Amino acid sequence: MKRAGLSRERILDAALDLVDRDGVAALSMRRLGKELGVEAMTLYYYLPNKDAVLDGLVDRTLAGVTVRPEGPWREWARAFAVLFRAALLAHPGLLPLLATRPVATPGGLRTVETAAGALVAEGFSPSEALHVITTLGTFVIGQVLAEAGRTPGHDEPDPEPPVDPARHPVLGAALAAGLGTPEDHQDRFTYALDALLTGLAPR
Repeated sequence: MKRAGLSRERILDAALDLVDRDGVAALSMRRLGKELGVEAMTLYYYLPNKDAVLDGLVDRTLAGVTVRPEGPWREWARAFAVLFRAALLAHPGLLPLLATRPVATPGGLRTVETAAGALVAEGFSPSEALHVITTLGTFVIGQVLAEAGRTPGHDEPDPEPPVDPARHPVLGAALAAGLGTPEDHQDRFTYALDALLTGLAPR
């Protein structure tokens, strides 16, 4: 039954808050209904099942990464990677979802098709175009997974073991230079992204 004040967007807002706080594993229609103060059955008027909620979260994340695939392809591909990383850092609880759930929503498929079409126009085959998109996506997800540590709903990671500079001089020097700091994560991301984009090309 439709309920005043409830909408698909409000339900997805609540789902995102829940995932941010407790992780994807904690998401259920019953739990989501409790968060919104309604029975789970009420939610089915707006979203038919949990899969639809998960697809909605994926679609919303991709929709927020607004990059027009125009001009030199490496430039807009870089902009996509930068914005995708920012979106995931803002909501690290979505990492398991984005890493394992295929893009299947109309909005997500439209985004992929537009980017793939632009890459084909640059000389990539259709398969290569999808390789580029998938490679960039998995690179960003892996980077953010290392950067954000454990996702919500899991125990905190163990502290890093101490490094003896006498036995591990290279590691010691890297740690002294800021290894593992936010600045280091940014530098690593930029360094790896530069190398990745330079190496990607039509066969």
